[in-house]
Amino acid sequence: MKKITRRSFITVCGAAAAAMALTACGGAASSTVASSAAESTSSSAAAETAAGTLSGNVATGGSTSMKNVIAALTEGFAEVEPGVTVSYDPTGSGAGITGATDKTLDIGLSSRALKDDEKNDVDGTIVALDGIAIVVNKASKVADLTVDQLKQMFTGEITNWKDVGGDDGEIVLVGREAGSGTRDGFESIVDVKDSCKYAQELTATGAVISAVEANPLAVGYASLSAVGDTVAMVTVEGVECSEDTVKDGSYKIQRPFVFVTNKSATLSEQAQAFVDFATSKDAADLIRTAGAVPVNE
Repeated sequence: MKKITRRSFITVCGAAAAAMALTACGGAASSTVASSAAESTSSSAAAETAAGTLSGNVATGGSTSMKNVIAALTEGFAEVEPGVTVSYDPTGSGAGITGATDKTLDIGLSSRALKDDEKNDVDGTIVALDGIAIVVNKASKVADLTVDQLKQMFTGEITNWKDVGGDDGEIVLVGREAGSGTRDGFESIVDVKDSCKYAQELTATGAVISAVEANPLAVGYASLSAVGDTVAMVTVEGVECSEDTVKDGSYKIQRPFVFVTNKSATLSEQAQAFVDFATSKDAADLIRTAGAVPVNE
């Protein structure tokens, strides 16, 4: 049975009183007022349903790379369930998985797939994929690179473009600042964590793209959704970076964004609602706007 709020109760009582007062003036008037009261109550109930009926907090934490995706999903979810607060503690994927395991988090966040031993205690649900494009100047003759070439380039083993099919010239490595989720993703996938020889470390994806656009010797990386036509994207081992190739797994510079939940604990109603929202078609555009590739459309 739907809970009647104080406002709807007062509305009904007031309308009922008016109806009784007007009964002596004729049944038609009484019927009209009663009908209006019913319509008012129905509208009030519909408004409450549309605004959401849940309350409480959903504790999430873990992957720093998922910051923008969680922010977008939280904002969208607030329109559906304004009474629910979604908290986010960016502590890293490992901490997110641990939080789900020890039940200190409703939802752990991981920007890597779960390991086999972790699957004993928690389940993982992929909500998005992170496609990281490799970008070069539009004047570059290099159209394709292997993961191994990228590794050698970013660690300084290969320093000249002529060694990877380009013109003679020193390779200028452009990357993001320490703590960037895109940097963490690229370095983890290419296996160059904390060993890159960057010429520039910039604080925004747009800045990386602008730096590569301005320098014919530069190479950098950026989230797929942010790359326009001012730079060129190279293929990686013959595969272009696109939503389709990220989704089918053929593009290698990618990783999953995972919601991690405890197998032995039942999610609260509000936490389950957030998971359902994040994995619904309604969330696809929010995920794309946040720079990731949606998996449910």
